[in-house]
Amino acid sequence: MRKIVYIIVFVAISACGQHQGKEKVDSSTSSKNYNFQEAEIKKSLQVLSSDELKGRSTGSEGIEAAASYAEDIFKNYQLKPYFESYRDSFAVKGKTGYNMVAFKEGTDPQLKNEIIVLGAHYDHIGVETQSKRIIDNDSIANGANDNAAGSVAVLEMAKYFANKETKRSLMFVLFSAEEMGLLGSKHLAKRLKEEKAPVYFMLNFEMIGVPLPHQDYLAYLTGFENSTLAERFNEETGKNTFGFFEKAKSFQLFKRSDNYPFYEELNVPAQTLCTFDFSNYPYYHHVDDEMEFLDTTHMENLLKEVVIGIEALANENEKTIQLK
Repeated sequence: MRKIVYIIVFVAISACGQHQGKEKVDSSTSSKNYNFQEAEIKKSLQVLSSDELKGRSTGSEGIEAAASYAEDIFKNYQLKPYFESYRDSFAVKGKTGYNMVAFKEGTDPQLKNEIIVLGAHYDHIGVETQSKRIIDNDSIANGANDNAAGSVAVLEMAKYFANKETKRSLMFVLFSAEEMGLLGSKHLAKRLKEEKAPVYFMLNFEMIGVPLPHQDYLAYLTGFENSTLAERFNEETGKNTFGFFEKAKSFQLFKRSDNYPFYEELNVPAQTLCTFDFSNYPYYHHVDDEMEFLDTTHMENLLKEVVIGIEALANENEKTIQLK
């Protein structure tokens, strides 16, 4: 198994990660003047949603390759592990799951003790076994939108902030076992609570690969009315970056993604940003959830606005993100 994983990772990184660690963001660059590179977004999407990773089910060879890919980025961009290693491990149904956790300490003597957590789940449902769900001999549920797209967002944020100084500390997390009931985020949230980690707020990226139609905002926030996060982001971007989506409330999406364990365990603002509205992408948990159907220009534009808000909130002196 280990040999197979190494081969997958070698091929993935050789093809798609040749410049990792070599093109850090200039420390003086403002997020308002920064453009994410669509080509870099595509490279990581190609790796994480490739057939070689076999749908990234928790405990599989494929998700091990994805974890190694993320670890390589964290190392090359000189981000430190928050724990003794990047891998926050936990047992799940006879297997071992890994949350990937990197950390950038803030520079302010007081504010560095307030951690902003940026997360996304990188697992998916693996290989389909039911014949009715296998299409044209394709049984691999690649999980490009769910949730390679969100994972790429976290990795791009990590790369951006690696060479930046922020007053508050930043934690970059890829969760495993979300598809098994938020098990990875539950484990990490409980661990951070036990260790009394000073989490300020948590922002989770989920299914951001296609734009929202017929809306005057780029993404919706689950639990929109639960905190000041949306209004503060919109103030900083000067746009309707985050909006209210009625189905998110009626479907109780606030409780159905990796933000929720942080709210439940730590009682901090913790929300998910998403652009999936249940009608704009027909391949949810489907073998056709492939990179070719994603809109990477949309992803680039969304990340450009999100990073403005994160950088502002990481550097303001006041603690303006609060539960309502």
